[in-house]
Amino acid sequence: MKHFVSLIRMKHWVKNGFVFIPAFFGGVLFNQDNLVLLIAGFFCFSFVASAIYVINDYRDIEVDRNHPEKKNRPLASGAISPTVGFIVATIFLIAGIALAFFVNTDFLYIILTYLVINLGYSLGLKNISILDIMMVASGFLLRTIAGGVIIDISLSQWLLIMVFLGALFIALAKRLDDLILAEQSGTISRKVKNYNLNFVYSGITMISGVSMVSYIMYTISAEVTERLHSDHLYFTSIFVVAGILRYLQISLVEKNSGSPTKILLTDRFLITTILCWILSFYVIIYMSKGL
Repeated sequence: MKHFVSLIRMKHWVKNGFVFIPAFFGGVLFNQDNLVLLIAGFFCFSFVASAIYVINDYRDIEVDRNHPEKKNRPLASGAISPTVGFIVATIFLIAGIALAFFVNTDFLYIILTYLVINLGYSLGLKNISILDIMMVASGFLLRTIAGGVIIDISLSQWLLIMVFLGALFIALAKRLDDLILAEQSGTISRKVKNYNLNFVYSGITMISGVSMVSYIMYTISAEVTERLHSDHLYFTSIFVVAGILRYLQISLVEKNSGSPTKILLTDRFLITTILCWILSFYVIIYMSKGL
């Protein structure tokens, strides 16, 4: 069971929570019908993403065996055979697409687009620097757009820009982790062949600044304040700025190498900041409606 959970990367399912973003920011998250559809959408992305992870691991078996951490993955270590991995990927892929069909047709098209992009990534496009992180970021953007399509809610342009920039930030942070591991092991992997620390540090810093501005612009945009009936959303930017600065501190000052997902789930300051951001948004949007 442990190897199976590792194979499908269940801990990465948290990324599919982006489908809930439009409903949360739109103030309609706790509508029962919306929740049912969004949960179904969450599992669609999770199943399809797990299938893609397995396919990617199969293609990278030999490379992963020479990696200090990835050599312990189920396929690379031999804990699960390629045949079993293929069966698991097929079952998850069929389940994800079938469930998407029952959600709605437009959502199915988004899932298929997500599948094609990620298959292209796994089959070779990941070897093209910059395009690789853009493709990773597009996955988060598609999840967010899907969340709006599922419950038929309009999405702010600022929200989409903010999500895409935030996803680029995460992708670059992962490249930073790969670079630090490469320095420690002395092995230059495919992922960091055309990257270096100066480039990644500069990219992370630039995108951090633009992301903060995008979020602030989102909170004060007339469209959002009118739709949510609140002029106080900008207060939540305090926690967004604090969270980004903390991540920069971890990366640039502490030089703490680690998966962005792992850091977000283990750093106490970041966890506190995220919870405060969610709480402040909830108070401003939902409690003001009496929900």
